Amino acid sequence: MRLGLTPEHKQFGDAVAGLLEAHGGAEDVWERLAGLGVPAVLVPEEHEGAGGDEVDLLAVLEQAGRAALGEPVVEAAVAARLLSGIGGDLAAEWLPRLASGEALVVAAPGPYVPHADRAGLVLVGEGGAWYAVEPEAGSLTVQRSLDPLRRLSAVRVPEGSVPVAEGALAAEAFDRGAALTAVQLVGVARRLVDFAVRYAGERSQYGRPIGSFQGLQHQIADALVDVEFARPAAYKAAYALAKGEAEASLDASGAKALASDAALHAAKVSLQVHGAIGYTMELDLHRWLRRAWSLASAWGDASHHRRAVAAKLIG
Repeated sequence: MRLGLTPEHKQFGDAVAGLLEAHGGAEDVWERLAGLGVPAVLVPEEHEGAGGDEVDLLAVLEQAGRAALGEPVVEAAVAARLLSGIGGDLAAEWLPRLASGEALVVAAPGPYVPHADRAGLVLVGEGGAWYAVEPEAGSLTVQRSLDPLRRLSAVRVPEGSVPVAEGALAAEAFDRGAALTAVQLVGVARRLVDFAVRYAGERSQYGRPIGSFQGLQHQIADALVDVEFARPAAYKAAYALAKGEAEASLDASGAKALASDAALHAAKVSLQVHGAIGYTMELDLHRWLRRAWSLASAWGDASHHRRAVAAKLIG
C-alpha cells in the first residue's frame, strides 16, 4: 500500500496551488480549474475524462483547503463517480460536460447543496437514496450561509421523483464525500496552524514574541499533532475508496471525524493566538475559520462519524 504522493501528484497539486494563488478570487476560477483538468479526474475516459481515482485528487484537495477555495471540488468529484455508477443516458449527457467545464454538476446530501444555484444538474441525497434535479424556477431557494463563498441552496426534489441511485452505490457516494472533505479539511487546518505560528512570531508582549511563551507553544503543537494524525487517515480513506476495499466506509468515517476535530481545534488555537483582531474582517483569517466550521459539519460532523465507526465496529 502506498499512501504517499507521487511526483506527478505533487506537480498536479503545485499547479493548482499556483493557479489559486494567482486567481483564487477570480469569478472564472472554476473554468481555470477545468482547464487544468480538475473536474475531469474522476470522469471515465469513455466520457472524455481522465479516468483517474481518488488518490489522484489528494494533492488538489489539500491545496484547495490551504487556499480556502470555495469551489465545489468535492461535490463535483462525488457527482462524477455517482454518475459513472448510474450510467445510461444521464451519465452520457452530463459527464463529458462536467469534465470539460461546460457545465457544473454537484452532489451533496440534502436539503442544502453547495453551489446548486449555478449547477446544470444537482444530485441530492435524501433518505439513503440520490435524486437527479435539473435546477429551475421554484426548485431552489438560496440560503444564508456561515461561509459566503460556499453558497447553499435548499433543493426541492419534485414529488414522485424516482431515485437514480440506492443501496451500496448511494452509501458509497456519501462515504466518498466524507473522505474527500476530510482531505480538504487537512489543508484548511494546516493553513490555520501556519497562521498561528506566523502571528506568534510577529506579536510581542512583555518585550518578547508571544511565540516564546511555553503555554502557547504547547497549544500550537497540539493543534499540529491533530493535523498530522488526520492526514494519513484521510489519505487512507481515499485510497480505500479508489481500490474498493471492504473497510472503505469505516476508513471514511474515521478520517472525517479526525479531520473535523483537527480543523476545529486549529481554528480555535489560531483565533486565540490572534486575539481580538482575529474576530475582525481586517484579517483574511476569517476565510479559513469559516471554511473549517462549514466543512467540519459537511457530509456528517465528527459526532455523526464517530457513531458510524462505533456501529460498524460493533456490527
